[in-house]
Amino acid sequence: MSNYPMVPGHEVVGEVVEVGSGVSKFTAGDIVGVGCLVGCCGGCSPCERDLEQYCPKKIWSYNDVYFDGQPTQGGFARATVVHQKLGYVWLKGQFVFRFVVKIPEGMAVEQAAPLLCAGVTVYSPLNHFGLKRPGLRGGILGLGGVGHMGVKIAKAMGHHVTVISSSNKKREEALQDLGADDYVIGSDQSKMNELADSMDYIIDTVPVHHALEPYLSLLRLDGKLILMGVISNPLQFLTPMVMLGRKVITGSFIGSMKETEEMLEFCKEKGLSSIIEVVKMDYVNTAFERLEKNDVRYRFVVDVEGSKLEA
Repeated sequence: MSNYPMVPGHEVVGEVVEVGSGVSKFTAGDIVGVGCLVGCCGGCSPCERDLEQYCPKKIWSYNDVYFDGQPTQGGFARATVVHQKLGYVWLKGQFVFRFVVKIPEGMAVEQAAPLLCAGVTVYSPLNHFGLKRPGLRGGILGLGGVGHMGVKIAKAMGHHVTVISSSNKKREEALQDLGADDYVIGSDQSKMNELADSMDYIIDTVPVHHALEPYLSLLRLDGKLILMGVISNPLQFLTPMVMLGRKVITGSFIGSMKETEEMLEFCKEKGLSSIIEVVKMDYVNTAFERLEKNDVRYRFVVDVEGSKLEA
């Protein structure tokens, strides 16, 4: 539920202008980023395993309440105070516990921002489930902000990548711009039959209700269907589809701070970037209208600093 007034923004990149006396990891002038979360309890099992995103008391970067009772303000705010494990970093006031990462030198800030959510969201399950090794065959179901980074990251890991979509509209960009190896429409039964039992994993980014059986049939023995879309209605499947191939239906939620740092270095090493459109704050309403029409490739990035919003 949204609580107003609200300042959104969850993929945030900015410059450190001041650091506290206990800060050792960051200095003034560093370019740093904050993702979806700004707080956790620090004492539960996920937190102790550096999996803060699964903390039951995690605090969202906006539309939430911080430890001091103040509302969290997102990336469209003028300033944020970010809490390193050992001290405070004045980024641009609110406090963020160990949820700040340094942006690799040479990486454009507008390119780095989407990686803090979309990038790590696909990197994390590939890392956790042992799917980073080359030679695997994977599917990306849904080609949006998360899906397009899934294609790029999986390809950079040396995978054969098939994009699975509901229409032919994105075929050319998937194959030519993103470098996917194959493209299939989910309703094309002949092509789906050809691909049966061929994939080690499928990353399912679709955020609306859809049948799972067609995609489970594409998985090999021990293949994994990894759900990432937030869907309010129950999903259904026939149990033999899972049992007879020892297949796994699982999920994954963004990524840890450790994985975020690893992902940024991986993207720098491989020269990966997201496909974005940079806009100013006065274009935000138009951007929302275009989002409703699926008219964006593949992320809007808002240039807050360059929007000249001072009264």
